[in-house]
Amino acid sequence: MTAQTPLKPDKAQVALIYCRVSDKKQKTDGHGLESQEHRCRQYAEERGYTVEMVFPDDITGGGDFLKRPAMRALLAYLESEKDKNYIVIFDDLKRFARDTEFHIKLRREFAERGASVECLNFKFEDTPEGRFIETVIAAQGQLEREQNSRQVVQKMKARIEKGYYVFHPPVGYRYAKDKVHGKLLVRDEPVASIIAEALEGYASGRFGSQVEVKRFFESKPDFPKSGASGYVHPTKVKDMLQRSAYAGYVDAPDWGVSLRKGHHEPLISFATYERIQTVLGGNVYAPARKDINQDFPLRGFVCCDDCGEPMTSCWSKGRKQRYAYYLCDTPACASKRKSIPRADIEEGAESLLRSLQPARQLFTLARAMFVDVWEMRLAEARNAKKTLETQIKDIESQIEGLLDRIVEAVSPSVIQAYEARIEKLERQKIRLADQAAQTVPPQGRLEEFIEHALEFLASPWNIYAKGSIALKRAVLKLAFSEPLQYSRENGYRTAKTTFPFKVLAEISTPKCRMVEPRGVEPLTSCMPCKRSPN
Repeated sequence: MTAQTPLKPDKAQVALIYCRVSDKKQKTDGHGLESQEHRCRQYAEERGYTVEMVFPDDITGGGDFLKRPAMRALLAYLESEKDKNYIVIFDDLKRFARDTEFHIKLRREFAERGASVECLNFKFEDTPEGRFIETVIAAQGQLEREQNSRQVVQKMKARIEKGYYVFHPPVGYRYAKDKVHGKLLVRDEPVASIIAEALEGYASGRFGSQVEVKRFFESKPDFPKSGASGYVHPTKVKDMLQRSAYAGYVDAPDWGVSLRKGHHEPLISFATYERIQTVLGGNVYAPARKDINQDFPLRGFVCCDDCGEPMTSCWSKGRKQRYAYYLCDTPACASKRKSIPRADIEEGAESLLRSLQPARQLFTLARAMFVDVWEMRLAEARNAKKTLETQIKDIESQIEGLLDRIVEAVSPSVIQAYEARIEKLERQKIRLADQAAQTVPPQGRLEEFIEHALEFLASPWNIYAKGSIALKRAVLKLAFSEPLQYSRENGYRTAKTTFPFKVLAEISTPKCRMVEPRGVEPLTSCMPCKRSPN
């Protein structure tokens, strides 16, 4: 390998420059592309070449030159200009191809397009010795690349095993330097809170499908979206629902690292994460329709009184404007396709919600009831935590016993069965530990729960009127135990409210009647009895 000496060609030749750095950080921080281009231009000027185009790349491609956009563009450019004999200039042979197979293939691609290759620190020679040296150097580059890749994977794997997330931060997180942990995931607000609300809502059934989660994200201005249209891709939503990192855990199945507790702050509990996986795997909830939006918030919650099926909705075009309607579309229904103005449906539902406003004097009693129930549940939670801790100790004993059996086992199939059983027990241990940590609520949660509950009981209508489409539908589910029944002739039937509103209604309107003349004492027996002689 020797550096080429300046030559003066008989006639001017046209050159193309190819530059490459491994990542965008080298491009911005190290100015690698600019320095490579500068050296290549100096090289071309010394030899009297005219530089026609420069093709810069800021991704590595993993050895495959076809994965580099600028390299593909360079080959396409040569293909379109076959009448010219270009000279392609590289700063270093490693920028050419760090893989023996692709190195030879790329040389062939240039030769087929009539282009010659020149490098600042290596002289290509079309001799057996030159090709041998070129192949050795290409193989050396491949070895360095694979060794570097192995070292990076080993370091990343070791860090994951210690409970640290090492990949690109998930949406809602960012990396920050910590004095104890080094590079650590931290919450990226307000996006983190938006994601936590979405994941909790999907687990609880507030969002009945991934489509509803997607719409929720699109309704939040702070959530990062794709393009100017504010679009969130469905695959992004599914990936977020499947990420264990949001529950505070890390894993790397491709590297043999099982699920384990991470050092970063979780957005949801592990129990919530498992409920999400159950919903994803079992299709528990029916998919949401695209036409359930702010225009028709009651679609699917108001049923036809004739057939009992949920009503649909539509916009109808008149002569001068469009009109909104609800209607029943059930075959064989007496009210099929008979439109009802949207105002009749929604104003009636609003009146029902307004009627669910108990008297203010009942809230002192309601608060006392909440406190009593809270204290009772708190005692139950402490007992439950002790039971869970006992179960965790039992699982740890089982794991230790299986590890002893693995040491003594000889058959690979038996060892594999033991390892699968240990992995299952480890996951169960994680689940129980997370459940134990969440069982007893911290101090201060009582007032937090009471305030939200009383705010909802005081006036569900206010929350409904000011909320988004998702919140409106959540209020309907919390206020009414069954969908509302609507008759075209008589309007809404008697609504069936949920338990809290039933209790408050019975307290505020007690059943009273006059005391009978005989009094309130129980009647004496009608059987004859003997008088006492005294």
